[in-house]
Amino acid sequence: MVDITENLQRVRELMAESAVKSGRSPEDIELVAVSKGRSPELIARALQAGQKTFGENRAQELRDKVGKIDGDIEWHFIGHLQTNKVNMVVGNVSLIHSIDSERLARAVARRATHLGIRQDVLLQVNVSGEESKYGVESDEVSRLVEAAMDEPQLRVRGLMTIAPVIVNIEESRPYFRRLRELRDDLAERFPKTDVSRLSMGMSQDYRIAIEEGANMVRVGTAIFSE
Repeated sequence: MVDITENLQRVRELMAESAVKSGRSPEDIELVAVSKGRSPELIARALQAGQKTFGENRAQELRDKVGKIDGDIEWHFIGHLQTNKVNMVVGNVSLIHSIDSERLARAVARRATHLGIRQDVLLQVNVSGEESKYGVESDEVSRLVEAAMDEPQLRVRGLMTIAPVIVNIEESRPYFRRLRELRDDLAERFPKTDVSRLSMGMSQDYRIAIEEGANMVRVGTAIFSE
């Protein structure tokens, strides 16, 4: 049986080491446990072990899990979100990591308006330029920020990216560094908008991401697998 408590402890220890190495406090880094494909039982065990925030990649799976697990749980949506599935997500999560177009931003805003809420979002950036990855190109981020700011029911909180899968994880540093630089530039250009959150780094590279400025990492396999 997977020892989720031990896995979580190990992940948090490594996160703390990387945070200190980058000159920050471990408390500054938020762990999102990626629960895609994991049973409510496994999620409940992680919750009992002290993990509060969970990220889902699929809208329907998220909808089916919300309300099924007892406890103080916070849901994030971290996968690609299609506009026709917005209703399954908005209102069920505290944060959407993957706004990658003006069209999607408007659809999320419409649903939030209908529900009478304000939805926190991150903008997904394709820093690697890979065709297989979602996200706006780096030079289009400012325009997407402006479009999101025009929607009163949206609150932009920062940026997200997915680095390429690289055998030598040290080679992922430039991608994470690029997102941090984009965030810093946006903070100067839009001083009234809080873009402080940087969601980057997964099980294979979250330590590198933290060292390069991540304050939110998305870890699944390292928590839920043996």
